[in-house]
Amino acid sequence: MIEIRFADKRDMDELMRIRLEMLREVNSLPEDCAFSDTLVDSSREYFENGDDATVLAFDGSRAVACASLSFIRIMPTYGHPTGKRAHLMNVYTNPSYRRQGLARKMLDMLIGLARERGVTEISLDATEAGRPLYESEGFGTNHEAMNLILDDSQGK
Repeated sequence: MIEIRFADKRDMDELMRIRLEMLREVNSLPEDCAFSDTLVDSSREYFENGDDATVLAFDGSRAVACASLSFIRIMPTYGHPTGKRAHLMNVYTNPSYRRQGLARKMLDMLIGLARERGVTEISLDATEAGRPLYESEGFGTNHEAMNLILDDSQGK
């Protein structure tokens, strides 16, 4: 039986393992790809100290799916008078466990938590495979947003 619950600090090793598994798949990296110490250490530090919530699905003691919500506070606006927003990330299910509703259950838990915390908008970056799930939960495309990627590795 699969157990789905909010992660805590005791789950750090499994949380990091499933996140790196997700990053390999989403970025089409080989299974033996080694991630930089900066990425690993920064991820661990964020999970320990960031304003976020992560849901894990466990088959026994092994995490088989994950989803995270990072809480963001910006200057309040007319449409978002509290300035409380969130960004959904790391929604991933190991291929052997897909099509069982795990991602939907994790997403529903995180959306419920966002409502409890007074969040007025949840953003996300969707893969093509994830779009049907997000659309079925009410997410839509926002044609207002723009972004600028500030990444020194691009040589700019």
